Amino acid sequence: MFIFLDKYNNEVFKNSKTNIGIIYRNYKDSHRETELVKIARECRKKRFKLFVSNDVKLALKVKANGLYIPSFNKTKRLSNFEKKRFTILGSAHSQIEIQNKISQKCEAIFLSPIFPVLKAKKHLGIHKFNLLSQNSNIDILALGGINEYNCLKLKMIKIIGFGGITLFKKKTGLKKGRFFKV
Repeated sequence: MFIFLDKYNNEVFKNSKTNIGIIYRNYKDSHRETELVKIARECRKKRFKLFVSNDVKLALKVKANGLYIPSFNKTKRLSNFEKKRFTILGSAHSQIEIQNKISQKCEAIFLSPIFPVLKAKKHLGIHKFNLLSQNSNIDILALGGINEYNCLKLKMIKIIGFGGITLFKKKTGLKKGRFFKV
C-alpha cells in the first residue's frame, strides 16, 4: 500500500502495518524540505518506505528508499541508482507511458486512473487496466479513484499493490489509524 502525501499527516503514522510506502509529492511549497524531513523521520521510526517525487537531490539528502517519477517526467537518462539500493517507481496512463517508465528503469509502475476521478475525463476501468498490466513485464500498482466502496474490485486485477491520494486525506479512509483491507 502506498500513500501519496503533500504534507505531514500524523494520522498516517498511527498505522501499525510496516508494508506501507509513503510517496512525498509536493512540488510548490517553500517549506517542502522541512515537511519531508519530518516525514522521513517518522518513516524511519515506523519502518515505512519513503519515496520522493521527481527530486533526486532531495531524495538522497533525506536518505529516502527511492524516487517516484510522475508520468509527465519524460527524462530518458537518470543516475545509476542500482548501486545505492535506490528503488525507482513511476506512473503511467497508457501503454506508451508504461514503455517510457520501463526505459527509465522503474521497478514498478502506478497505472492510473483505474476508477473515475474528478481531474481526469477518462478512467481505465477493470478490463482496460488488466489488458495494459498483462501486456507489461513489470510490476503494476493501481492508482486513481480508489475508495472504501470500490477497493474490493482490486481483487479482480493483477497488481502487487495500490496507492491512494485523496483516499487517505479523508477521515473515512483512515479509520483511526487502521486502513481498510483489500
